[in-house]
Amino acid sequence: MDKFERLLNLTAALLDASRPLSANELRERMAGAYSDDKAAFRRTFERDKADLRAIGVPIEVSTLYRLDPPVEGYRIPAGQYAGRDLRFEPDELAVLHLATNLVRLEGGAGTGLARLGGGGSTPPVEAVGELPFHESLSRLVAAAVGCRAVTFAYRDAPRCVEPWRLSFHRGHWYLVGWDVDHAAERMFRVDRIDGEVAEQGPAANPVGEGPDPGALKPWEFGTGEPVEVRVLVDAKQAGWACHRADADGNRRPDGSVVLTLQVRDLAALRAFVIEFLEHAEVLEPQWLRDDFAAWLEALT
Repeated sequence: MDKFERLLNLTAALLDASRPLSANELRERMAGAYSDDKAAFRRTFERDKADLRAIGVPIEVSTLYRLDPPVEGYRIPAGQYAGRDLRFEPDELAVLHLATNLVRLEGGAGTGLARLGGGGSTPPVEAVGELPFHESLSRLVAAAVGCRAVTFAYRDAPRCVEPWRLSFHRGHWYLVGWDVDHAAERMFRVDRIDGEVAEQGPAANPVGEGPDPGALKPWEFGTGEPVEVRVLVDAKQAGWACHRADADGNRRPDGSVVLTLQVRDLAALRAFVIEFLEHAEVLEPQWLRDDFAAWLEALT
């Protein structure tokens, strides 16, 4: 188990605890996370507590007189834990615990995430789904939590990014963060990252919100500058086109509509336009209209 998974499991165990837990009780709950050697366990456990406190996680310490001899006990008070750095509220952690018991990562990865509830006393739940796993996921999440910059190759181009969050949408993981080289918010599809993700040190920019992949249309995905495209849809399909694009468009007297779309993914735009067959056409820009016409001719 890597350090990130261990810290996440420790946070979950301390937050889930109904009473303060001793170090030995935590080690038992987190079987396999720490060394069996007591001295090694104590050193790692002390470092983990310091790391959690450094990112703002409030660990409450009290004396456990129920044990003989009395020892220190630890827990995270739910009322004081805002989850701002780890981005988990207590109710979100509960939902995540349920989700990780119902959904597994491909290849059996993420076993640490499956124990987010900490106690391990909940009966196993049969998985009902499988999420795609990418080797970069754990490093990207750790970088987002620790506010660290990373570098990676994306579509054959080097990128330096300060990760903000990862989202799963329509079968793919998306990374949202600050693109250092382009000085702009960007979103990347994780499965298109090539090679290893390398840490580059502390992030220099504040964490922002960035785009939500669930709110974007397919043609809006991508990392380049968007192209403004105008698409004409005739009256027969105008209502459906406005619904699909989630836009009112510019209505014409004959009932047709002109949609103005911000496009980064031309293939997705083609799929949208071709859905309406002869009822839709690209108006502008001219180079894209010509490209679309050539693509259609090549299909015939």
